[in-house]
Amino acid sequence: MQTGSAFRIFASRALRLAGVAVVCTALSACSSLYSNHGYVPAQEDLDQIAVGVDTRSSVEETLGAAASSSVINDNAMYFVRSRFRQTAFFEPEVVDREVLAISFDSNGIVANVERFGLEDGNVVPLARRVTDTTVGDRSFLQQLFGNIGGFGPVGL
Repeated sequence: MQTGSAFRIFASRALRLAGVAVVCTALSACSSLYSNHGYVPAQEDLDQIAVGVDTRSSVEETLGAAASSSVINDNAMYFVRSRFRQTAFFEPEVVDREVLAISFDSNGIVANVERFGLEDGNVVPLARRVTDTTVGDRSFLQQLFGNIGGFGPVGL
């Protein structure tokens, strides 16, 4: 009889230990993962930039290449750094974003240095790439069978 009760005690403890392990694993899966993207120069490097003195080339020598520059005219450089948090299977969310904008006058001299963060406004995508398709509302099978009989001697 004691062998059976010892087995029950062992099985009960093993079951509790397995339950604790499952709960710990489930809780660790819900922890957040953080990732950083981009680059913004340190304040010490920015202190070397003099408004009204430095040019685009001297700024690039001091700070490095910018993440983006103005598209229409060449009067600004942008450094962007973002921090994302992802929890479990949810979509990553931006928890911090810093944008450093260095603007130049018409002669290419530094006119202004500004910092922006998430608290300054909305999250704005810097680029948007959308491929337009001419498929329309046709399904895959309609596209596949729509080509049958469309070949002639001229096309071959």
